[in-house]
Amino acid sequence: MSELDAVDRRLIDTLQGGFPLCPEPYAGVAATLGIGESDLLARLQRLLDDRVLTRFGPMYQIERLGGAFVLAALAVPEERYEEVTAAVNALPEVAHNYRREHALNMWFVLATETPAGIAAAVDRIEAATGLKVYAFPKEKEFFVEMKLAARA
Repeated sequence: MSELDAVDRRLIDTLQGGFPLCPEPYAGVAATLGIGESDLLARLQRLLDDRVLTRFGPMYQIERLGGAFVLAALAVPEERYEEVTAAVNALPEVAHNYRREHALNMWFVLATETPAGIAAAVDRIEAATGLKVYAFPKEKEFFVEMKLAARA
């Protein structure tokens, strides 16, 4: 991974505060940072490739669009962890797969176009892994705005 320079850090800090809704948003952000649009796009791609940023894009309330999501977990035997990870991550509905030190040691988010898609994705994971999926639907939503300053 390459070192972050001052522009990279300002870019990260700037994008945490929002993204402009205008005909040329990347050009607008680039102008704010005093760089060209092509430089901005190259920097964003490098930050994603280097996993400094794991995601860049909008956050949607999927239920308002008719979809659904759920936090899910598996108790994966250690000797099968890599195999199960590959099987789970192969599904397009899976995001945010994390290992935890707990009996339920694999946690992930399922996001589907319809509420019925959750049960179908759970069934596919259980069939592929032979393990029970524990699904934890959202009971209440909270907005927590967390901004982390990108410092040297």
